[in-house]
Amino acid sequence: MSVDEIKKNITRLSDQDRAKLRAWWDELDAAAWDRQIETDIKAGKFDELAAEAIAEHKAGLSRKL
Repeated sequence: MSVDEIKKNITRLSDQDRAKLRAWWDELDAAAWDRQIETDIKAGKFDELAAEAIAEHKAGLSRKL
């Protein structure tokens, strides 16, 4: 099935089914995002940012939220 066919079929869904699809898609997308962040953390992609944030905090440059 092509993306165009999927789009066409989505337009035929009821409001209730589109809401269910949207909720499912949001969960799927969030899970993919979580996996990517975890992969990036393990690869050390945030190490420099974390070190900078910790240094700024130790220097008194942070504030309570």
